[in-house]
Amino acid sequence: MNHETPRRTDDTDDALQQRLRALPTQLAPPSDGWARLQAALPPRPPIVATPPRTLAHGRSARRRLRWALPAGAALAASIALYWVVPLTMQLPSKAPAAPSVLQQQASAMSADYQQAIAALPRVDAPEWRPALRELDDSADQIHAALAQSPRSRHLLEQLQRTYALRLELTRQAATSATGLPS
Repeated sequence: MNHETPRRTDDTDDALQQRLRALPTQLAPPSDGWARLQAALPPRPPIVATPPRTLAHGRSARRRLRWALPAGAALAASIALYWVVPLTMQLPSKAPAAPSVLQQQASAMSADYQQAIAALPRVDAPEWRPALRELDDSADQIHAALAQSPRSRHLLEQLQRTYALRLELTRQAATSATGLPS
């Protein structure tokens, strides 16, 4: 099948262009447009203001009042419970919790680490400071995490690896400062 669209000739294009140019650039709405539109719409029923309801309408008012008091009391109790329960859960207990076994191991590990660091010679090695400071910060962060999760064996292992790496880097810094081969 051959579907060719008919082409417009230059004459029809020129005629269209002339008709477009003849159209007004701006049209003003008719002055009676709103009146004609209102006449075309169906009439609306008049709005009648109703008097406000009062509570003294017999039985229905008494039924509503009978349920209003218990519903209000239940709402007040739930709001009070919402505010009081979280506050009591956040209060610290009177007796401090005993440190867990892992926290005791972390404390012993820290004491051993401090002794090992004290046994090494003090060396000023500026090129090693950023790495050593980063390892010290990591150890502090692990201690803080252990305070939040005192039963985390993974954190204790991370602390052990961090201390071992810190000791090894401190030894390498000391040997490089003295010029001895490592």
